[in-house]
Amino acid sequence: MRIVYLASGAAGMYCGSCLHDNTLAAALLKAGADVLLVPTYTPIRTDEESVSQRRVFLGGVNVYLQQKLAIFRHTPEFVDSLLDSRVVMGWLSRRKATVDASQLGDLTVSMLKGSAGRQAKELKKLTRWLKLQPQPDVVHLSNALLVGMAADVQAATGAPIVCGLAGEDIFLEALREPYYTQARDLLRRHAGDAAAYVALNRYYADYAIKYMDLDPSRVHVIPHGLNLAGHAPVEPGRNYRKTADEPFTLGYFAHVCPAKGFHVLIDAFRILCGDNGLPPLRLRAAGYLSDGDKPFLEEQQRKLAEAGLADRFEYLGEPDRSGKIAILQSLDAMTVPTVYRESKGLSILEALANGVPVVLPAHGAFPEVIDDTGGGLLFEPENASALAEAIRRLMVEPDLLSQLGRLGHAAVHARYHAGEMAARTMQLYREVCESASRLPRDAAPQAAT
Repeated sequence: MRIVYLASGAAGMYCGSCLHDNTLAAALLKAGADVLLVPTYTPIRTDEESVSQRRVFLGGVNVYLQQKLAIFRHTPEFVDSLLDSRVVMGWLSRRKATVDASQLGDLTVSMLKGSAGRQAKELKKLTRWLKLQPQPDVVHLSNALLVGMAADVQAATGAPIVCGLAGEDIFLEALREPYYTQARDLLRRHAGDAAAYVALNRYYADYAIKYMDLDPSRVHVIPHGLNLAGHAPVEPGRNYRKTADEPFTLGYFAHVCPAKGFHVLIDAFRILCGDNGLPPLRLRAAGYLSDGDKPFLEEQQRKLAEAGLADRFEYLGEPDRSGKIAILQSLDAMTVPTVYRESKGLSILEALANGVPVVLPAHGAFPEVIDDTGGGLLFEPENASALAEAIRRLMVEPDLLSQLGRLGHAAVHARYHAGEMAARTMQLYREVCESASRLPRDAAPQAAT
């Protein structure tokens, strides 16, 4: 089976969606599929071997300039190629600028218009290139914010479109009017251009059905699957009991920002460190830190310093794959106390893959993950005291800590691995292709003119 997979780059940061797309494409290749993983906006950054194409379509610099300045909608291709070069993209990535949705409303609307938008020249380059490739059986868009191009891509390839669902509402809800309403309307208008949608969990599938007014029969759930190479098995009889002077190591692995609830964790950590009846506690955090979020981290570090806890915390930056696994394996428990309703939670599965129990807010996809894996505890969202109490349980009940670690580890290694994800995705592709072959030619969506 031939598959074209169009994925959105994330401006140089490790992003759960990019990691998912690359892991899935690599697993499909391993399963014998012919896959072209094609980056859009910026190159894909992954901590595994990248299987993506070098060329980037709809390059972020060109897309932005064509939105803001009419002259760039008519520049020759050699100028566009310079702006799409790895040098420029590398510079853009090193800047690590936070994508501020509130400033990108007009661009979002234009992209959702497809070939009727201001980036028609860039979309034409993509469709022209696709026509030169072997005809795919299916085209997979990594997220619904790309669905505006679905009709044009299908017209160019003759292939049905599968579209991922990846927390698009978080970005869209930050748009200002009138762009918010326009974007929501366009998203619903183009929803039928994809033959099928794929969410990573039942929570977000149900949410997206209402948010985008999707046909429920077109929405499927295929959980994320990890490349488990390097993730440690739980040894028989692993002992979680600590000696009196050995610290309990709590971890955080996510974008360091308010939305991920890092401040909630700092407040809970201060509460726990103030309890003299508990064993010593330390906190290790890692993950992407944008320039815009550096003052936020500094503020949290000041709070710890004022409480005399600065030496119990370390921020470890953005590690590579081996560094990430080493950090996870150093933890006794991990938490990512998001204040928004998480739709992915990749790092949670990575912690469980190493037998590390998790403590998560009881909203979004997290209750579903805990219910299915048995690998952790839930607490009331945005409640630092409730988070502290859940962590306290794990600190004083080593048998519970061990049990949760083993259950989570077993579930991930049995059901949340890349081979399983690829097999289920291939089955969906076959079903979509079968359905498409039964449709009359005029039933396919038409590209905008």
